[in-house]
Amino acid sequence: MASILKRNTFSILRSHHHPQAVEGLPLQFRRNINVEPGAREKALLAKDPALERFKSYRKSASNIRRIGDYLTIVVVAGCCYEIYVRAVTREEARKALKSN
Repeated sequence: MASILKRNTFSILRSHHHPQAVEGLPLQFRRNINVEPGAREKALLAKDPALERFKSYRKSASNIRRIGDYLTIVVVAGCCYEIYVRAVTREEARKALKSN
């Protein structure tokens, strides 16, 4: 029974790893690097002046992001320090109980 499951699992994995042709065309999950984007893609990537007011080009957005990163680091460091302090005090309490 295990060998049947093993064979089925490998056949499923193999079929997902090597995509089969659909209607004579192979499936492409990634676009080749050497292919130029089409006209529609270039139009979608072009800057749109109507959307300019919704974009944040000010430094305030990057400053807020930077402050958030620093606060995250401080909170993680504080949690690590609290865990360390609790472990040290617990170890000291164990040593004090053993010595009595």
